[in-house]
Amino acid sequence: MIEFQNICKTYRVAKRQAGFKNAVKSLFSREYETIHALDNVSFRIEDGDIIGYIGPNGAGKSTTVKVMCGILTPDSGVCVVNGKVPWKERAAHVKDIGVVFGQRSQLWWDVPVIDSFELLRDMYKIDEKRYRCNLDELTRLLDLSELLKTPARNLSLGQRMRCEIAAPLLHDPKVLFLDEPTIGLDAVSKIAVRNFIKKINEEKGTTIVLTTHDMLDIEALTEHILLLGHGKILLDGNLEELKRRTSTDKKITVKYTGNVPEISKGMKLTESRENQLTVSIDPRIVPVSAAIAAFAAQTDLLDVSVTDISTEEVVAALYKEYHI
Repeated sequence: MIEFQNICKTYRVAKRQAGFKNAVKSLFSREYETIHALDNVSFRIEDGDIIGYIGPNGAGKSTTVKVMCGILTPDSGVCVVNGKVPWKERAAHVKDIGVVFGQRSQLWWDVPVIDSFELLRDMYKIDEKRYRCNLDELTRLLDLSELLKTPARNLSLGQRMRCEIAAPLLHDPKVLFLDEPTIGLDAVSKIAVRNFIKKINEEKGTTIVLTTHDMLDIEALTEHILLLGHGKILLDGNLEELKRRTSTDKKITVKYTGNVPEISKGMKLTESRENQLTVSIDPRIVPVSAAIAAFAAQTDLLDVSVTDISTEEVVAALYKEYHI
C-alpha cells in the first residue's frame, strides 16, 4: 500500500536573461524562482491496483515518483510505501520496488543485456533458482531471447524498452513505477508491453503506478486515475465515471454508398471524408437509433459504429476545466 499525506516539494531555480552582459551580471547577483513541484499532495493506492497518474509537462509527476522511490526527500509531509519511509529506509525499500524511467536507462551501455541482468542479480542478491525462473518467464513474455546477447547500444528503442521493463522485475518487486514506459515505441511494441503489464498485475498482484502522456496506455491499463496540475491533485476518480461526467455524447461513424446523408438537427458533424462521416450526438436529445434511422433513410449504409468520448478528449476537457 502507498500513502501520500500532505507532501510538499519545492525547487529554487536560477533565472537570467540571454546575453553576455546578463551572464556576467549573474556571477555576482542571481535571481531565483521558487517552483512548487508538489503542494500538499495526498492520495492512497491499495495493493494490486494499477493507477494512471496523469498531468501536463511540469505538473510534478516524475517528482512524485522520485519521492516514492526514495530518490528525493520532500520538504514536508508523510510518504509510506509497503510500511517503509522511502528516503529513510532506502536499502530495505528498494528491494520491494521496481522502476522504469522511459528516458533513463538502467542497462550498461556497452555490455550484452544478459550481463546487465546478472549484475542486477548480484546487486539485489537474488537467489539463483528464483533468478533463472524469473529470467526465463520474462524472456518468454517479452520475447527477449534474441536480445540478451546484444549490447544495449545496439538495440532499437523498442527492443531496449522491453529489456528495461524486464530488468526491475527480476527480483519480484511488490510495486512497479512506470514513468513513460512506452515513449517512442512502435504499435507492436506498445501492445506487447501493455499486455505484459496487465499480466504481471493479474498473476503476481504487482501494484503499478503508471505516468504517461499516451492516453491509449491509460485506457488499456487503468480504471483509476489521478490528475495532477500546478503541483496539486485536482482529480481522483474512476475513468468511466470521468467520461460520463465530462460528456454523455456518443460518436456515430457511418460508411455509406450513394447519396451523401444530410446532418439532422441535434447532430454535430465532427469528421467527413469520402463515403464516410462522423457525427456527435447527445443521446438524451437524439437517440442513437433515431440518428442511424435518419441516415438509413437517406443512403445505403455499409457500416455503422457507435463509440463514447475518447480518453484523450476526456483528459483534454479536464485540462481545460482546471486551466492546466
